[in-house]
Amino acid sequence: MVKMKIYKNFNILKKHKRAIILIGNFDGVHLGHQKLFKLAQKYKKKYKLRVGVVNFDPMPKMYFFKQIKNFRISNINQKNNLFKKFKVDFVITKKFDKKFSRIKSDFFIKNILYQKLNSKFIFVSNNFKFGNKREGDVKQLIAYEKLYDYKIVKPHPIKKNKKVISSSLIRELLKKGNLKKANSFLGRNWTIEGVVEKGRQQGKKIGFPTCNLSIKDYVVAKPGVYKVKIRQKIKKKNYNGIANLGYRPTFNQKKLLLEVHIFNFSGNLYNKYLSVEFIKFIRKEKKFKNVNELRKQIKSDLKVARNN
Repeated sequence: MVKMKIYKNFNILKKHKRAIILIGNFDGVHLGHQKLFKLAQKYKKKYKLRVGVVNFDPMPKMYFFKQIKNFRISNINQKNNLFKKFKVDFVITKKFDKKFSRIKSDFFIKNILYQKLNSKFIFVSNNFKFGNKREGDVKQLIAYEKLYDYKIVKPHPIKKNKKVISSSLIRELLKKGNLKKANSFLGRNWTIEGVVEKGRQQGKKIGFPTCNLSIKDYVVAKPGVYKVKIRQKIKKKNYNGIANLGYRPTFNQKKLLLEVHIFNFSGNLYNKYLSVEFIKFIRKEKKFKNVNELRKQIKSDLKVARNN
């Protein structure tokens, strides 16, 4: 399998110039994005060209609106793995900062898309905006096609139940606890990755030890209990389990945390990198009168998770 090259800027190798370039955040790499990648593969075959992705970190919305802390459907690592799956040859993850946010749209077209990348085909969504104060759009890109010798490709968005599949729609579905629909739009189960942190051992004390993961800047799905699959990446081991995403109101906690209880597991996973796949929403988070009530509810949740 050809190794995917990852760049942090637009100074790419000669072999990656004159390529098919897909520009966007591609958060979640959902079915709509996947349609774009599959079409790019057809162009790759037909024109014997390489495929590259241009995306940004942080995502522009998170840069401009600093108050947005939890927004991502997928982290950079997950996106890159999905790009690999769709046979992308190279990825440019450009740091989105003050300097880059202020470049003019015509500078972006001439100096980056033409001079630096020498793009042959440019895939963008119809509502793509770029440049200082989002002044540039698809119409401007099309207007420069002949001058800078590239061709714009903008596939029609995918609709399901008369709704356009988008990252913002998937975020809303996750927030509402509609995991089933969110997963169907992603074309896979929504997954959070992270390193297991040392917690306050409250799960262990009540007989249900958990792995604690900080959710960093992931979107906050509906707080509650979920059926999950856990993967320990390095050892390539898979486990089934149950997770609580929330604030643990019974223990008066304020920090948002993902606590994962693995079925029939004994061992230490501190500082291990896990991916937690959300399979089914079981119930919303609630405050219990005491620990015994909570223990009783967890037993019931485990039964639901094991039987479904």
